[in-house]
Amino acid sequence: MSTRSAWVAVVFVIPLLSGCSKQAESAAARPLVPAAAVAPGRYPLTGEILRIDAARKVVVVRHDPIKDYMPAMTMEFAVAEGDLAIAQPGQRIRAELVPGKDGGDFRLEKIWPDERVAADTVAALALQLRQDTHARGKGAYREVGETVPDFALYDQSGRVVQSSRFRGKQIMLNFIFTRCPDPKMCPASTAKMIATQQLARAAGVTTLELVSITLDPAFDTPGVLREYASLRGIETANFSFLTGPETAIRDLLTQFGVIAQFKGDLLQHTLATLLIDANGKIAHRADGSAWEPQDFVARMKR
Repeated sequence: MSTRSAWVAVVFVIPLLSGCSKQAESAAARPLVPAAAVAPGRYPLTGEILRIDAARKVVVVRHDPIKDYMPAMTMEFAVAEGDLAIAQPGQRIRAELVPGKDGGDFRLEKIWPDERVAADTVAALALQLRQDTHARGKGAYREVGETVPDFALYDQSGRVVQSSRFRGKQIMLNFIFTRCPDPKMCPASTAKMIATQQLARAAGVTTLELVSITLDPAFDTPGVLREYASLRGIETANFSFLTGPETAIRDLLTQFGVIAQFKGDLLQHTLATLLIDANGKIAHRADGSAWEPQDFVARMKR
């Protein structure tokens, strides 16, 4: 996809935000990501990680039977750097098994945590968020001064993060995706979040939490987000990259007034960066990527 076409598409949909919630609501009702069916040559896998061999970049997994492919057994699988970094012995996972060209050299991709308690927590908050968005109807879009909704997603380490964790903190929140091709969009937003993190630390702001939620949960698994942060040298002590169920992401987009939808392989989207105060209320909002980190830090110090 061309960078120019992505930027032009975004420029023309940004004015829709000024039309408040109706446009955001209708955009969220359309599919945000392509159908999540497993592609031919890939097989859904669930199992438990037994060991990790970091030197060889493999994990040993005792997996459940894979329908129409293989019985339950213990095998080695190659994994990406980000997935390797967050893998833990004893962890239950779900993933896609990708055989090599000769049927060997098995690899795992699209790895997600599959612990029951964590999954139930994320699902319960996703349902609550869905009901809240539906109940708010055309008023789903939250204005400055309103309280942000409750939600639960997975961070770049595969841990469940609930919005309640950030109470008492000042939060900068935006939406990005790791495959964004336009340097003026998500890459620029991430660079400004990093700059804000550094300026806030220098200014003595100790209550800041930065949160970037993916627009592309079908691709941006916890491991992908971990690698995204690692490659950019991002300090994640107070910077969380979040992903999770598509329904939850869509509802958050609706409530925060961000528009995102796929057209073919191109993800068209708008940008918004929010400052949320210690009481969970939206204190400030900047649309687009032209905002300045110094402005946000000044508002944090008031």
